[in-house]
Amino acid sequence: MSDLSKSRLRELLAAASRARLWVVGDVMLDQFVWGRVSRISPEAPVPVVDFDRENLMPGGAANVARNVTALGGSAELAGVIGRDEAGKTLRDLLASERIGCRSLVTSARRSTTTKMRIVAGQQQIVRLDRETRGEIDAAATQSLLTKLERALPRLDGVVVGDYGKGVVTQALLDGIRERCKQAGCWISVDPKPVHSLNLRGLSLITPNRKEAFELAGIEDSVRAANPMADRPLQEAVQKLQETLRPALLLITLGELGMLLCRRDQTPFHVPTVAREVFDVSGAGDTVIAAFTLAIAAGATPIEATVFSNHAAGVVVGKRGTATVSPDELLATFNDAD
Repeated sequence: MSDLSKSRLRELLAAASRARLWVVGDVMLDQFVWGRVSRISPEAPVPVVDFDRENLMPGGAANVARNVTALGGSAELAGVIGRDEAGKTLRDLLASERIGCRSLVTSARRSTTTKMRIVAGQQQIVRLDRETRGEIDAAATQSLLTKLERALPRLDGVVVGDYGKGVVTQALLDGIRERCKQAGCWISVDPKPVHSLNLRGLSLITPNRKEAFELAGIEDSVRAANPMADRPLQEAVQKLQETLRPALLLITLGELGMLLCRRDQTPFHVPTVAREVFDVSGAGDTVIAAFTLAIAAGATPIEATVFSNHAAGVVVGKRGTATVSPDELLATFNDAD
């Protein structure tokens, strides 16, 4: 028996259509260039890619917001972009996907993070990044916090997406945490351990296995096929719960699914439902977006885990940075559930 029935899923999706989330973090423009390789360059031992087509889509924290609206929720995106063509393109793409842009800050001193991936057949040949990695200044931080204050009375949750590009600083996270605590607003964070931020006392943290061990300061060793019998993983979980004290800790485990960890309760493991895996890029964005949206819709933590696991199972079966629709999500559940 599933921990989330199809009828209950329909109830949550209906409630999710009324949920409002504020998504903040490193906003990016993802560019995919698709082509074919039939020869090696005479100039250097590199493949020559014959251009076929190009796709542009929101990435990073913008992809989290994209996943929220794709599932029927409402998302306001906050972050810092450059005063450049990529920033304009990104705004247009966000508007086409019904993502609010009033909380975006434009800075002449930063460039809009752009990741260009050149793909030939099924193989990614190279990725070219254009970005500013320095931390945002005090003025940009205060501007984002002011926008949060204005939005908070209408919000059901805040999602912070840290991709190590300088927007999610300790000052910004502290300000968000303080304001959300005062308002009683849920806050989810997808962390980047390289930052060494103080993540204590959040509603939800969603690291993958590697990030969980890095956050815990423990070396990963031999992993077990069953996460519930994986002693190093359980040790990392215990350390994170003791030091960071999140209300919920959701560790994504790739082909082994997810592990939901709650205070003073036995961890809950849900196996992956992915049938085919073409591309895992952006799967973490889908997880935190779907989980937070489900919570905002009234789901229990276990229901939200199953909800987000099924959503991730859909997007990894697609190429490029992808989202999942309510109909696609419903199709992964049996009518008997």
